[in-house]
Amino acid sequence: MPQRLTQLPSHTQADLLLILTTLLAGAGWIFSKEALQGFEPVHFISIRFILAGLLLVLLGYRSLRRLTVTEFTQACKVGGLFSVAMILWILGLNYASHVGIGAFLTSLGVVLVPIVSLCFGEKPDRSLWLSLPVVIAGLGCLSLDSHFIFGIGELFFLLAALLFAVFFVMNSRYSARIATMPLTAIQLLLTGIVAFSVSLFMEQQIWQQTASIWGWLLASAFIATSLRFYVQTQAQGMASSSHAAIIMTLEPVWTALFAAFWLHESMSLLQFLGCLLIFTAMLINRWKVIWQLIRPASHITS
Repeated sequence: MPQRLTQLPSHTQADLLLILTTLLAGAGWIFSKEALQGFEPVHFISIRFILAGLLLVLLGYRSLRRLTVTEFTQACKVGGLFSVAMILWILGLNYASHVGIGAFLTSLGVVLVPIVSLCFGEKPDRSLWLSLPVVIAGLGCLSLDSHFIFGIGELFFLLAALLFAVFFVMNSRYSARIATMPLTAIQLLLTGIVAFSVSLFMEQQIWQQTASIWGWLLASAFIATSLRFYVQTQAQGMASSSHAAIIMTLEPVWTALFAAFWLHESMSLLQFLGCLLIFTAMLINRWKVIWQLIRPASHITS
């Protein structure tokens, strides 16, 4: 981490790292979409995460050796959950017709975080119940739009969102106790191994690709995966899951902007309204934490 960044307060460091995470994540949607022009979806995700995981294993070999059996087991548990979520996500990206809308559907995992937290003994805030009708209204706008078809790709995105919510809560808990490098390396490498095993039974292994396809894959592996998840795991260890989830809501916004610029996607009025309602629901869901962040600033200005 740059020295100037380390001199900032820890909460500010976490915020900046999480914003960087959302930018890398948004770019990753485009990298992956381009790579899918040549690779089968699960085969692609397996190569992407094996490469990303191996890089972090090499960089963090010493820290991996220092892991206890309990820490290694916890890292594998989160990694196994993440692998299933990523397989569902890449299948969604492969079959869905609109990347920007898919990003907002996947981001519903943020709304589901407090619901999942119930299973870990946390009590949900009233904002959760206020956000749910807004989510339903947003999904309703998408379903009513004649140009939008809710197909198998969108279903994969929603299932992935549920698993990402579970992963987010568990990862926030474990990242506070396990070093960032080994935790991230195990998660990524295990995801690649699981995906490759699934791909062997589901898909044809096509290795002969153009240089551009390999370029997109390498960008996905090292920029949108190794770097992105290392930064995210480090940031989550410095912030609560609720605080981190607020900033992570920026990911679908960046994704939609990147998709509009690179893939020339556009949204109808109903589609835009649906995505706006989903984004609003995410903010309502985190309003209590947002208000706590706003209050100190208002005291300082007054």
